[in-house]
Amino acid sequence: MTTALPSARKKARQLLVQALYQWQLAGGGPVAIEAQFRADNDLRKVDVDYFHELLHGILAAVDEIDGAYARYLDRGLHELDPVSRAVLRIGTYELLQRIDIPYRVAINEAVNLAKSFGPEDAPRFVNGVLDKVAAASRKLEVAARNR
Repeated sequence: MTTALPSARKKARQLLVQALYQWQLAGGGPVAIEAQFRADNDLRKVDVDYFHELLHGILAAVDEIDGAYARYLDRGLHELDPVSRAVLRIGTYELLQRIDIPYRVAINEAVNLAKSFGPEDAPRFVNGVLDKVAAASRKLEVAARNR
C-alpha cells in the first residue's frame, strides 16, 4: 500500500463529498458514481484508492454509519442538509473504520469539508457531533489525549 500525500487525501475527501451528495439526490450505485467521477475529474492529484475505499465503504454500511452519529443530532436525520450528512458520513466512517487516522485529524478534516461545502453553521455542528462519535468509538485514544 502506498502512502498518499495529505493533499491527495484531502482532494479525495472533497470529491467524496460531491459523490455522496450526488448519491443522496440521484441515487445510483458506487461503481457507476465512481466511474462518472473518474471520467469527469482530473484525478492525477487525488488519492483515488482512498476515494474508492470511502465511497464503497460508506455506501455499503450507510445505515450503520448513520446510526453511529444520529444519536448525537439535535434534529432528525432526515432534517440534515445533504452536505452536512455527507460530511458526517465521511467523518464517522474514518472514526469507525480508519483507526490509523488520529481522531482529531478525522474531525478536523470533516470540519474543513463543512467549511468549504456546507451551510454557515455546519462546521460547528459537524465538530460537535463527531466529537461525541469519537468519545464513544475511540475511548482510549480520546482518554490518552485528555490526560
